Amino acid sequence: MSRRPQALRALNDRIIACERCPRLVTFRQEVARRRRRAYQDQEYWGRPVPSVGDPRAGVLVVGLAPGAHGSNRTGRMFTGDGSGDFLTPVLHRTGFASQSTSVSADDGLRLHDLYIVAVAHCAPPDNKPTRPELENCRPYLIEHLSLLKNVRVIVALGRLAFDNLMATLAEMGHGVPSPRPVFSHGAEVRVGPYTILATYHPSRQNTQTGRLTPRMFETIWRRARRAAASSSTPAARRRT
Repeated sequence: MSRRPQALRALNDRIIACERCPRLVTFRQEVARRRRRAYQDQEYWGRPVPSVGDPRAGVLVVGLAPGAHGSNRTGRMFTGDGSGDFLTPVLHRTGFASQSTSVSADDGLRLHDLYIVAVAHCAPPDNKPTRPELENCRPYLIEHLSLLKNVRVIVALGRLAFDNLMATLAEMGHGVPSPRPVFSHGAEVRVGPYTILATYHPSRQNTQTGRLTPRMFETIWRRARRAAASSSTPAARRRT
């Protein structure tokens, strides 16, 4: 029996207990104490947000960081804010999610063949983690990539996630092309065993302005589905 789920749970437990970045610790705890008026009756998570998904996934999502009043409140990636409201219906339509809503950690959502991580696991002020903070979190991404043996496709949500993913893969010795690939929506790059797909982040700044539409976003996920199917081995398909 695979020990992967247990190893991922242990990794997530270490993430939840992490206090490597004093600025982020202070910010996430202060947000959890003050709370937004709309959520005054709710207890905020207020800790690093763990990764979530199918341990045997063929597709990995790399996001930026938890939202102050989204994941930092609910304790689950892309849950309880505008980004999750945009992402989850698309994942449901493309077969990666069991339902079209993501509102709380106990709402019954299940991810199929998909695992979600972030380059920073704490909510940062102004949604902008610093370079040292991203570097502090990088070992967690490296460990996730080492544990998620079936992953062949990685979807990077936004430029910062894409750039930090490239830095992570380079650090792991996966032969990132030189010059290093530049982010653009819809870009596709092959790095080591992975096909990387880049997309604008599903933030309200992008979705409410029309920079990222549901149709554009859904195209990315259908490409991810096809790429994962074409790159998986027969053994991997039997395990999934």
